[in-house]
Amino acid sequence: MRPEGMDLKAIGKRIRFQREQLHYTREQLAEELDVSAKFCADIEYGMKGMSMTTLYNLSEVLNLSTDYILKGNHGLKIADAENKDMIESVMATLNSCNKIQLGRVEQLLKLFVATVNETASEYEIPSHNVTES
Repeated sequence: MRPEGMDLKAIGKRIRFQREQLHYTREQLAEELDVSAKFCADIEYGMKGMSMTTLYNLSEVLNLSTDYILKGNHGLKIADAENKDMIESVMATLNSCNKIQLGRVEQLLKLFVATVNETASEYEIPSHNVTES
């Protein structure tokens, strides 16, 4: 029995997006999970659910949390509903990065924030200092 509110199509969409971001074919993913490519397709199209073992293995292979796979939640509290889709897209892209790429992204973000804050102060534009915690 599936819990009320569980959206298999949305789950499948998140799985497919990440598989494609990692440049896995459906057949390659199926081999990693020790399931058939047809079963992977059924999951991605929202036609079938999966066992906890398959969910765990998907989480490991695709480098996604089970919470994100099931609910689309990266563990972030997103207060602004208008930005939710954009934040989800950015997080999905970051999930597809390796450690070296993430380090570069971090450096670029720090440089971007410093530049935006510096430019804002030069032109007396109120800035939101995003480097503060």
